[in-house]
Amino acid sequence: MVSFMNENYDVVVVGGGAAGLSGAVALARSRRSVLVIDAGDPRNAPAAHVHSFLTRDGTPPAEIYAAGRSEVTRYGGRVETGRVTALRRDGERFEVRIGNDRTVTARRLLVATGLRDELPDVPGLAARWGIDVLHCPYCHGWEVRDKRIGVLATGPTAIHQALLFRQLSPHVTLLQHSGPAPDGEQREQLDARGIAITEGEVEEIESDASGLTGVRLANGRRVPLDAVVVAPRMTARAELLAPLGLKPAEVRVGEHVVGTRIETDAAGATAVPGVWVAGNVADVQSHVIMAAAAGLAAGAAINIDLVGAEARSAADASGNTAVQGGSTVVLGHNR
Repeated sequence: MVSFMNENYDVVVVGGGAAGLSGAVALARSRRSVLVIDAGDPRNAPAAHVHSFLTRDGTPPAEIYAAGRSEVTRYGGRVETGRVTALRRDGERFEVRIGNDRTVTARRLLVATGLRDELPDVPGLAARWGIDVLHCPYCHGWEVRDKRIGVLATGPTAIHQALLFRQLSPHVTLLQHSGPAPDGEQREQLDARGIAITEGEVEEIESDASGLTGVRLANGRRVPLDAVVVAPRMTARAELLAPLGLKPAEVRVGEHVVGTRIETDAAGATAVPGVWVAGNVADVQSHVIMAAAAGLAAGAAINIDLVGAEARSAADASGNTAVQGGSTVVLGHNR
């Protein structure tokens, strides 16, 4: 068995998606010792391409992450495939358990574990997720422009989704399914935009070798479609944080829970000192480019926090009591 000795890092990053890798690059470029542990199961794995990412539009997710790993290692950081199974505070440091037989330590943590999309329980839907079962018009809406789009209503966001996708296609149908019936004003808006309303529960998503072909309702009726839009429940992958005292907060649209998130400040700092989070684990609406930006902000904030701690420690060691701890300031640069 391989023996790992002296695995003490400034920062361990849990999660090797856009947020985690971006934070790791910022830290490595600041000459911090950084270890990224990547379980290899990003949220957007089913998607063929990433969109609305300036200069990287249309790039497969795996290519973006491979380039990110290369950038981290270029600046001296380490990236490893593995699964973090436990996090624990040990005095001034954190213990990070990897698999069943390895533990490393870190002065600070950046957790970028993302979220899980919990899909409506409709047969045939999960198999088409990320292909022609979609949820975000900015991620994949252009690819279904002018096609027959059905919006599967499971909550109050369906009306909003139907109006958004109507911007991309004149052939939009609201599939009532289990969602609330549109009120008078909503029905007027749907009618005015030419959005049809189909009542009845969807019993199955149908497809063939060419892709999604439509839906079958409980009454046997078939509605021909090229794509289906859903509203998954977006649940933060935050189980590792519970032993540290961090639990997800609900994200609501009105009274309807659409997901969960770990609450943070603007730079990703949590209520637990030494722990930052970034990406979808903190913001259910983050696109890939937004997650990368959040990772950069968190990485910079962690470095500043460490700089402050080191300065105070050095001052204490030299007997210079004039140097005191204080709040940290993040300076942004347009370059």
